[in-house]
Amino acid sequence: MAPKYLRRTMLLAKISPERVDHIVDRLGFNLLLLLKVLVVLLAAFIVERLLYRLLRRIYKRSDKLREDATRYRFLRNALRFMVSLGAIGTIVYMIPSFKHLAVTLFAGAGILVAILGFATQRAFANIISGIFIVSFKPFRVGDLIKIGEAHIGTVEDITLRHTVIVTFENRRVIIPNAVISDETIVNSSLVDEATCEFVEFGISYESDLDNAMAILQQEAEMHPTCIDRRTEREMELGEPKVSVMLVRIEDSSLVIRAYVWAADPVVARRMHYDLNRSVKLHFDRADIELPYPQRTVSFKENGTKIALTQKVIEGVL
Repeated sequence: MAPKYLRRTMLLAKISPERVDHIVDRLGFNLLLLLKVLVVLLAAFIVERLLYRLLRRIYKRSDKLREDATRYRFLRNALRFMVSLGAIGTIVYMIPSFKHLAVTLFAGAGILVAILGFATQRAFANIISGIFIVSFKPFRVGDLIKIGEAHIGTVEDITLRHTVIVTFENRRVIIPNAVISDETIVNSSLVDEATCEFVEFGISYESDLDNAMAILQQEAEMHPTCIDRRTEREMELGEPKVSVMLVRIEDSSLVIRAYVWAADPVVARRMHYDLNRSVKLHFDRADIELPYPQRTVSFKENGTKIALTQKVIEGVL
């Protein structure tokens, strides 16, 4: 029976007592169901937060921060997904209409499995690839990697479906795990982040080769981020901190290369840009010419053969 104050209100609205009892019964049932749903959601939230705090505590106590950061982020995302999935399944089971629909769908399980299998094959492939990435660790959160020929950046997150890398332009690239598994991965941080940067210059045939190699070696060794990777044996033998070699003889230039070590790939790239400028300015002071393409055009004027280079022609035009 409905409370007296509610019955009085309904009667004032000219609603029959039987109708009032029916509305109250339906309202009570819906409120109870809503309360159960809220309890399930609250329980799922509490379980998710407890697991999150437990994982975070284990991660902070670990001495392998980069490896455990990868497992921590992956497990955090996986547990969040599993808890959410469990909560949704429980709510569906509690609501009679949804439960009836689920039973009806599972009655045609053969067709349903075929449809779901076709629709989610890429999703399952991404999940399996994500598990393999976390298990075999070709890269970790915080590693600088290059995926195929298109993407290079620092790993920010690994989820069940995809991996997030941050490029040097501070852009987030979202790559499905299955795509990463099919690509070649270059990891610059897996074992040793120290990087040997190749700094190359092409000089003209008329330039002093030995002087150019000495200038390149001097500028590289003077750079503040250049590190010494020589062994004690190499130091005893008098090996230089930076080796410079003539690596190619091309049609119009002699290509010399310096092997310069830096602490990590990012520092190495910045050092390379600095050396481009400092070596070019030093070459200018030492009259060492950097070759540029030239074209010679021959023609006759009054029976006299004349040859002009492309530079002279541009100056005349």
